Parts: sequence; C-alpha cells; structure tokens
Amino acid sequence: DNGVMRKECGMSKRWLDRDDPDVANTFSCVANVGTSGPGLEMPLYMTQLALGDRMEDGTNEGFLREDALLGVVILTDEDDCSRTDNNFSIGNDQCGSGDDAFLAPSDTIDFLDNLTGSRGRWATAVIAGPTSCTSSFGDAIQAVNLQEFVSLTGENAVFSSICDGDLATPLQEAIATFDAACKNFDPID
Repeated sequence: DNGVMRKECGMSKRWLDRDDPDVANTFSCVANVGTSGPGLEMPLYMTQLALGDRMEDGTNEGFLREDALLGVVILTDEDDCSRTDNNFSIGNDQCGSGDDAFLAPSDTIDFLDNLTGSRGRWATAVIAGPTSCTSSFGDAIQAVNLQEFVSLTGENAVFSSICDGDLATPLQEAIATFDAACKNFDPID
C-alpha cells in the first residue's frame, strides 16, 4: 500500500530479522497478500515508494542499513506496469508503450544505485513469466519490463520462471544470486 511495508502477524517491526521468533511462520502469514487491490502490478514503483518516500516520512524507517546488501525480490504473474500518475484504469496489462506516465525499468535501477551508493550494494531476484504461460499457479503473462529490469541490472540480478508451477528452483537461484552479491559486497568506507 503506497510502499508501506506490512506489520502484521505479530510482527514488532515492518521486516523480519533472522533472530525474530518463528520467522518461517510469520513470513508465511505476512506474505499471504491475496489478489485484492489494483489489477496493475507496480513492483518497481512500489520499491521506490517503500525505500524512498516511506523512509523519508518515517514509516519504513530503520529497514536500510549501510552494512547490509539490499535484496529486492519480485514474485508476480504479471508484468510491471509502474506509473507515477496513480491511473489504474488501463484496460490491459500491456504497459509502457509510448506513455510517459509509465516508469522505465532503468528509473528503478538508477533509484537503487543512488539509494545504496553503487550497483554492488543491492541485488534482485525476479520470478515472473518469461513468456505467457499457464501453470499450477494459474495464468501468467510475459514480463517484458521485468526482464529488462534484470537484464539492465547485470550480475546482481536473476530472472526465474514462474511458469513451471514450482518455486523451489527460482528461490534457489535467488539465494545463489544474493549469496554471490554478499560475497562481492562493496562496503562504504
């Protein structure tokens, strides 16, 4: 919701730390977001709101640390349709073609580079449709904008398919990407 990180399921803050009690069950509870809300998915814009505006207004304060890699995970069966004008009346999920209201994937990359200080201080894993498909998760459309986001990000990014209907391999690929990024983490002096 406008970049506000969720604080539910008995959480004491808007994120989980490894030493929090019952992390696995709390994560399962808070990650159960359902399908309500606008039909246009905007994970790139929400990333900017969560780590920009909601940090500045104090809502998500304390989440970012200079000594930690920022990891961004996007799991969706849609493409990114991020737009800055709050217009949720688009009739289809084909996003960004010639409309200046749409955010380019490079805008979020620039935002994250500026926020963290360098590309070596953040990583991303996107699990979405490499093509339109149907799986045990349902229908997915090709995530063209999210594929571009990963491609432009470079080595600290991985795009995995939601089309297999099993998240084991995509999550292993995400962990491997974050692990490699942590090993090459660029600390601020």
